[in-house]
Amino acid sequence: MSEEILVNVTPRETRVAVVESGMLQELHIERGWRRGVVGNLYKGKVQRVMPGMQAAFVDVGLERAAFLHANDIVRAAAVAAVDPEAAGDDVPAPAPSSVPIMDLLRDGQEVVVQVVKDPIGSKGARLTTQVSIPSRYLVLLPQSRQIGVSARIEDEAERARLKTLVSELSAQHGGYGYIVRTNAEGQPAEALAEDIAYLSRVWNAVERRGREAPVQTCIYEDLSLPLRSVRDLIRKDVDKVKVDSKETYAQLQAFVAKYMPVLAEKIELYTGDRPIFDLYGVEDEIGRALDKEVPLKSGGYLVIDQTESMTTVDVNTGSFLGQRNLEETVYRTNLEAAQAVARQLRLRNLGGIIIIDFIDMNDAEHKRQVLRTLEKSLAKDHAKTTVYDFSPLGLVEMTRKRTVESLERQLCEPCHECGGRGTLKTTETVTYEIFREITRAVRQFEAGRLLVIASPKVVARITDEESPAVAELEEFLGKSIRFQADEQYLQEQFDVVLL
Repeated sequence: MSEEILVNVTPRETRVAVVESGMLQELHIERGWRRGVVGNLYKGKVQRVMPGMQAAFVDVGLERAAFLHANDIVRAAAVAAVDPEAAGDDVPAPAPSSVPIMDLLRDGQEVVVQVVKDPIGSKGARLTTQVSIPSRYLVLLPQSRQIGVSARIEDEAERARLKTLVSELSAQHGGYGYIVRTNAEGQPAEALAEDIAYLSRVWNAVERRGREAPVQTCIYEDLSLPLRSVRDLIRKDVDKVKVDSKETYAQLQAFVAKYMPVLAEKIELYTGDRPIFDLYGVEDEIGRALDKEVPLKSGGYLVIDQTESMTTVDVNTGSFLGQRNLEETVYRTNLEAAQAVARQLRLRNLGGIIIIDFIDMNDAEHKRQVLRTLEKSLAKDHAKTTVYDFSPLGLVEMTRKRTVESLERQLCEPCHECGGRGTLKTTETVTYEIFREITRAVRQFEAGRLLVIASPKVVARITDEESPAVAELEEFLGKSIRFQADEQYLQEQFDVVLL
């Protein structure tokens, strides 16, 4: 399976696409005016301690106060946020905290914190005091003394080699804790030693800035999106990293030459006349990723609904009739849907609680195979996912960790006309609201006549289909009513003016 990473750079926006076998799998976006802050370290000031929530709000200089929970102060909760692949038996297990937040923080206290989740919607950033700083092969845990190895490194001999090697190297540089990332598999001691030396320098600088910097200051900022992508996304099966900016290409070459010289030949400058995302069909895929419906090759389709509390995915057979019987048709559709769901979650960056309503199946083995297909398809997802068995209602519940906004919420905003509901009141409903408002206004205020300003569609309905009702209303109230259409009014908007 061929895999390429495409980097598209414009003055105010950088986009990185992961393409596997010609299909877009992931899209990362960074805009100049709104760079993500996950991984950044800040010297903040406790704004308010909330004993009832076991949490505190911390001012770190962002638009909204950030949220720090007691558990994120007393346990190592940042590992999975920085490197989701690093969850395994060798990672220090989180321990529940019973320490009251008032014993940990006080109002006005200065504290060094790290962002583990970007501000999403109306919520501020999520913080931790358990710092973790990633490099190419390792994640530094300066407040720990344990060495963990990514669960995705399955060879026991290699796991033991890496753990022993990193333990020895760590002892020479302060004895800090580390997570060994998947990319470290097969790497020589020299490469890991360079990483540890680099992380030690970074941490020394962070400690110094933490002492000297004023509050509301960023004391460590993660790499830009193109550099992060090379650091985190390049694996053995990545063939090329193609970038369409000479400046960014030079930055990537310098970064790779310093930290991962063996990958230098994979970085390639794209100089074609056609935009790189157009050439690979990425722009079209982005457009389709904003649609609610996702067609399947068999003729079935998915319906994806993202709400504030969860995301639901409904699987439908559509025009797929199958070859044998209904159970076989349903099974084949669900298998295809399981693969499509995994791709869409990754592409759209959907997180939190996800409910998948597969088409009902009676065969227990078919259910097991669909779940296996879903789990296998999710294996390449960088975000941590957990899939549960079919519920009594035939639903599959799962969770997916997300640290930034979904693709839809990065690229779109709620509809100004419907307010994000997805539906509009009909012209008939708005008409009767206008009639009620006219009656209410006449009874409350003195007026000789009335002017109603509304959208063209509503006024057209009133003056056509509802003209008898208008005549009755004028006779009942003893007032003349005039209607005026205004293109600037949305379908649900209207004004009743007393003249």
